[in-house]
Amino acid sequence: MARNYEEKCKLCRREGDKLFLKGDRCYSDKCPVAKKKFIKNRSMKISEYGIQLREKQKIKRYYGVLERQFRVYFERALHIREGLTGENLLTLLESRLDNTIYRMKLAKSRNQARQFVLHGMIAVNGKKVNIPSYQVNVNDIISLTIQGERNKSLIENIEQNQGTKPDAEWLYFDYDKKEGNIIRIPTRADVPQNFREQLVVELYSK
Repeated sequence: MARNYEEKCKLCRREGDKLFLKGDRCYSDKCPVAKKKFIKNRSMKISEYGIQLREKQKIKRYYGVLERQFRVYFERALHIREGLTGENLLTLLESRLDNTIYRMKLAKSRNQARQFVLHGMIAVNGKKVNIPSYQVNVNDIISLTIQGERNKSLIENIEQNQGTKPDAEWLYFDYDKKEGNIIRIPTRADVPQNFREQLVVELYSK
């Protein structure tokens, strides 16, 4: 599986924004983006193409996908008849299984969520799924496999969240039963990051 092995904090600094790529560290005082103010050189004029490219890179890195895969998502969003292409693109990315596991707070980062899925710790509708890009659908049941039940990190994450609920309104997880479900398909309003997805549409439309 292709992956981006660049240092995570460097990616956030490059985009000048928190992309929440390192779990708890992103919410602590140790976060380099929070500790330092990265001031852009005002004398450097960024072209329209450059602005569009940076926005695309920011979304790619936030969800942990590479260029070829991102382009596939865009083509799929382009052929969805209802809604805006940019919003459909974010909906497809948000509906990835690894992002779903992260939103359910079963993992501290999307990278950790991806590892849980790859190592066969997550089941969808009772069947093990080891594909991070798997698209979840309404009423899908998310649970742990035998491997997941034995994983210390995954169980610790679940125990830490007992008595709470996922931050995302489009899904549900019972931390006592270790089982959840997809209530509805996520919308643009469910993406907390302030992306300008229309710039990506303009970039690919050239």
